[in-house]
Amino acid sequence: MSHTDSNGHNKELATFAGGCFWCMVSPFEEMPGIISVTSGYTGGHTENPTYKEVCSDATGHTEAVQIEFDPAIFPYAKLLDIFWQQIDPTDAGGQFHDRGSSYRTAIFYHTEEQRLLAEASKEQLDRSGRFTRPIVTPIVPAATFYPAEEYHQDYHRKQPLRYKMYRKGSGRDAFIEEHWAVPKDLNALKSKLTPIQYEVTQRNGTERPFTGEYWDHDQEGIYVDVVSGEPLFSSLDKYDAGCGWPSFMRPLVSSRIKEKTDLSHMMVRTEVRSKEGDSHLGHLFHDGPAPGGLRYCINSAALRFVAKDDLEKEGYGEFRHLFDRKS
Repeated sequence: MSHTDSNGHNKELATFAGGCFWCMVSPFEEMPGIISVTSGYTGGHTENPTYKEVCSDATGHTEAVQIEFDPAIFPYAKLLDIFWQQIDPTDAGGQFHDRGSSYRTAIFYHTEEQRLLAEASKEQLDRSGRFTRPIVTPIVPAATFYPAEEYHQDYHRKQPLRYKMYRKGSGRDAFIEEHWAVPKDLNALKSKLTPIQYEVTQRNGTERPFTGEYWDHDQEGIYVDVVSGEPLFSSLDKYDAGCGWPSFMRPLVSSRIKEKTDLSHMMVRTEVRSKEGDSHLGHLFHDGPAPGGLRYCINSAALRFVAKDDLEKEGYGEFRHLFDRKS
């Protein structure tokens, strides 16, 4: 159900169950148009359930997240795309290492339009052949949603180390990478990319400083993976670090970035790669400006720039409001 706030902005609710709700917050929260993401319980028969009760499978509830969003900026269909990419939709008995009905998946629709969009997206995923087993995630009417205890809210921020260990150990990240990584045809990439683009993205190369297309580029827009097209960085977060490579204070969407320990060249560094394309982008350093102190040092050859006036045309319209808000 949608409503309008005091500023005339339209807001809607979306509710998804995808196993452990700790892992279902960060994929949504940084996207444009997302107002809030709340962890909680829904779909059961007990009022005001506790975490312990839900985990015992005695309440009928499942862990879920409820998202308040502006559909004019980030439509429900795009939320569905993100949802499917976080779960194993073929598993009716839980998710990954978490078993039981409290970890089942579900789409809880709030309107008839949401139901139709959810069913269409489920059918499309089933036909895609991405999974060898049937898609079993149910699409059901939204029920009363009970926010979880405060210590569960934004758990990935409150306990980042434990969260990362849990998420990796659960098998979720490995499953997502296996089923959603962009397939690589190296011969096709050699034809598509320039020699330096191929060297950087596929062979972990580094362009010479002050030679890349974007090291001193100051046009407004976003930078996407030259291989997969996934959005990575924004000109709003770009700054001149004096190093000769494009430098950013933060990613546009951190869930699009993978960090790996790099022990090459007799150094210990943090390598930065794109999530879907698995392209080598550059490295992360902790000598950036306040308040975060981060410097994402990125090769121009790994990026393609999309100007703010071309965002809608190229399929990145949800990011336009970042620049409209600035002006």
